[in-house]
Amino acid sequence: MKIFHTADWHLGKLVQGVYMTEDQHFILEQFIAAIDQEQPDVIIIAGDLYDRAIPPVDAVDLLDDILSKISLQRKIPVLAIAGNHDSPTRLQFGRQLMQRAGLHIVGDFSELQQPVVLNDGHGEVHFHLIPFAEPATVKTVLQDETILTYDDAMKKTIEHIVSNLDTNARHIAIAHAFVTPNGDKQDNTSDSERPLAIGGSECVNAHYFEPFHYTALGHLHRAHYVLNETIRYAGSPLKYSASEASHEKGFLVIDLMADGKVTVTKRPFIPRRDLRIVEGTLQEILQHKESEDYVFIRLTDTTPVIGAMEQLRTVYKNALHVERKTIFVGRDEERVIMRDQLDERTLFQGFMKEMTGEEPSQHALQLFDEALQELLMEEREEETVK
Repeated sequence: MKIFHTADWHLGKLVQGVYMTEDQHFILEQFIAAIDQEQPDVIIIAGDLYDRAIPPVDAVDLLDDILSKISLQRKIPVLAIAGNHDSPTRLQFGRQLMQRAGLHIVGDFSELQQPVVLNDGHGEVHFHLIPFAEPATVKTVLQDETILTYDDAMKKTIEHIVSNLDTNARHIAIAHAFVTPNGDKQDNTSDSERPLAIGGSECVNAHYFEPFHYTALGHLHRAHYVLNETIRYAGSPLKYSASEASHEKGFLVIDLMADGKVTVTKRPFIPRRDLRIVEGTLQEILQHKESEDYVFIRLTDTTPVIGAMEQLRTVYKNALHVERKTIFVGRDEERVIMRDQLDERTLFQGFMKEMTGEEPSQHALQLFDEALQELLMEEREEETVK
């Protein structure tokens, strides 16, 4: 069985105030062309189809167009789950009707779903769709008071799935989570992806997915494998922030063999416009060849520059952001730090230091973490209700 694994489309995405819909349409037409060329048996979209719970009309139309071309015109099954940016109930509206067309979308974690069963020449392949859900939701659905973290929620969910696995079939998991080799805290691969929780409690142990022959993950925007090559993130199809400028975007082709072994190949996407970082003095950059790329500009001028963006857009008309490059001098190192690379906690520490002349206490940091965590949860709840 040949499987296309993609994720994190984020349709309706705004990058520095610029809608990326036309660029997303350009990339997804490449995806359709690849489908026609390679004839996969199934398409996986591992969450965050939209960038927000209530996406703009253009984003909804684009998703409708692409899924219609895959499911209705080409008769290829599509398996998709909700990510943390999606509205679960909206995403799976008309679910029973869509299933008849081969479009299987699971938004709500309202119950443990039966696997989607597809067949190839070697027998059944069971696809287990695990949409993003808050730990409190999973605790309620599974009626398990021991579930407190995202790691707890995923562990218990997979335990329920594994307890009913058909040993004669091959099994694919589809999940949207922050998965790390041992559930240990790691930095996000992109600052365009909002955190799920504060202080490392969002991370999930990759070992839980070992019972599956392949795990298709979404959430992190850089394509990579976790723990072993059968547990993989496809990454986002486009660069959505300066932190993704070095990423190589694309999708994954999984060839599933009769014995459950897989081979994985990455196929690149070629964007309409690249997103990259440009660095130098204003006068140096003004000598560059004109470009339509999306650029984040870091000026190395030692003195303030008046009207920098207006001048820079004579060369880079799609420049997204400009700022002065600053140097952070640490105890043992000197390195470049840009404000857009700093997380909320670090910004808070810097603010307190600037305002009071002292570092915030551990108690103050704990209160900040709790307030930020509460804000993140309220934001997701408000988006879901809207």
